Amino acid sequence: MTREIRSYLSAHGTKGPTLAPDGRLAFLADTTGSMQVWTLGRPESWPTRRTFYDDRVSFVSWSPAGDEIAFGKDAGADEHDQLFRLEPEDGRIEQLTDRPDAIHAWGGWSPDGDRIAFTANRQDSSNFDVYVMDVADDESRSENAPTLVWEGDGRLEVSAWSPDGRHLLVVEAHASADDDLHVADVATGERRHVTPHEGHVRYRDPTFGPDGEAIYCASDATDDTLELVRIDLDTLEVDPVVDGGEWSIDGVALEAESGRLAFTRNVEGYSELHVGRLASPTKADTIEVEVPDGVVSNLTIGSSGERAAMTVSATDLNYSIYTVDLEGVGEDTAPEVERWTVPSSGGVPLEEYHGPDLVRYETFDGREIPAFFTRPEESEAGESPVIVDIHGGPHSQRRPSWRNRPVRQYFLDAGYAIFEPNVRGSSGYGREYAALDDVEKRMDSVRDVAAGVEWLRDRSELDADSIVCYGRSYGGFMVLACITEYPDLWAAAVDFVGIADWITFLENTGDYRRSHREAEYGSLAEDREFLESISPIHDAEQIECPLFVQHGANDPRVPVGEARQIAEAVEEQGVPVETCIFEDEGHHTTKLENRVEQFERIADFLEEYV
Repeated sequence: MTREIRSYLSAHGTKGPTLAPDGRLAFLADTTGSMQVWTLGRPESWPTRRTFYDDRVSFVSWSPAGDEIAFGKDAGADEHDQLFRLEPEDGRIEQLTDRPDAIHAWGGWSPDGDRIAFTANRQDSSNFDVYVMDVADDESRSENAPTLVWEGDGRLEVSAWSPDGRHLLVVEAHASADDDLHVADVATGERRHVTPHEGHVRYRDPTFGPDGEAIYCASDATDDTLELVRIDLDTLEVDPVVDGGEWSIDGVALEAESGRLAFTRNVEGYSELHVGRLASPTKADTIEVEVPDGVVSNLTIGSSGERAAMTVSATDLNYSIYTVDLEGVGEDTAPEVERWTVPSSGGVPLEEYHGPDLVRYETFDGREIPAFFTRPEESEAGESPVIVDIHGGPHSQRRPSWRNRPVRQYFLDAGYAIFEPNVRGSSGYGREYAALDDVEKRMDSVRDVAAGVEWLRDRSELDADSIVCYGRSYGGFMVLACITEYPDLWAAAVDFVGIADWITFLENTGDYRRSHREAEYGSLAEDREFLESISPIHDAEQIECPLFVQHGANDPRVPVGEARQIAEAVEEQGVPVETCIFEDEGHHTTKLENRVEQFERIADFLEEYV
């Protein structure tokens, strides 16, 4: 007998670790229903809760001085984060920014911990500026305390301070796979562009190296996959330090003073962890460290350089914090990772979670498409319905992590098989593969999904007439495109915060996002006719299967009007449609009670129509 969905959703997770100089850990945990700040003094000891909000906390960062913690929080999941500081000794919290109309994106603490850097669209909602705030002196702060360092034009994010505290490393994001790096003088605002390039190039997790003379990051500037590179700030030459090979390096952490580093390699979605130190400016001595067979994220190194911390998860491991001792790394000796948090698995034991098989299927042009395929525990021939779960992004990748795993296990226990394709346009398989769905090639990724359904239909254990199309955000667009382009393939569909009309989406999405999205999807000025041609809203009469539509009224990315218009259009066709719109949520459903209601309704919907 299948448990209630609440039993699955009661599983908790811990994410976003940050280390104090004395070894204490701060992190985010959803133990109370939404992500809050907690601290921990020893591995697997009882943590202390530090924040007590209904709304989720988005990040946490311990000061290198060790006496303060910074965090961010929005209201109603609207993503308009404000910045706060917390004093762990007495629990006092002070709000540092109070502009609910603006987004504040965390940048980092200065090396001595007396200043913070961030970007915000306080002056113009479409542009992010770079700010520095002195947090050492209570009397120096006022409503206008942040000092404007750089008046930006587009999406800027502070990635790091230089070791001497005089410069900021700033990322300028043009598109999902195209970045630029700049070095800005904190005192004068003078800045220098340090990554001239042609075409789309990624510069991820950038930070200053020893002495601030170079930048280290993961980049595909010289290869199809991401590799660890060094950018010389005198010559701007890009030199590989650790090549990516067939698989990308997708996470990098470096402590400048000691040269100690850690990085992860994404191998078919699974993470390999490597740790070590720089042996020379362009050479690293590293060794692979064994971690649970899943995905490593939020990789960070403490300000002392002694330890790295990370979030680790798998299909049978809820998000947990691990650390690794970097001082004990030797040429032939790999230190063991140490688990710090053991969050509750809720009402379902972890050993009951099913792991996926990694499969590949051939699509329309002969290309092999990777996918994760998970079977229910027991099924007779031709019995199992299937949920085809399409990831968002599109520059994202379905990986064997804990993300949404409780819901998937609920459906597996209800007898569904789960199919998760990484269609063209997905990240993790190189720059060329990620660009295969750009602009005029957008619908080729939809054809990849249809080819996946044909692969499923050839499997004798599955019910070919009971296949569900399921996805969120950009994956929601893919759902709507699939059920309009290939209406005879689907028994039902579930669209979370999806795009129904590319024109209204681009016109109404947050001003700060529009140019970034147009760089990949096509622009209103030059590609309007094409965008109209691929908008599912114009082919709503083709939809034959029942449709469930979920959205948050406060969504700044995909406005709720997208949900309302597709639901109305489908209803006019006489096709069953059910909507679930939360007034206190945004692009993500962040509150436990809302998640329970949402998936209870989806389960009832699928039981009725599948």
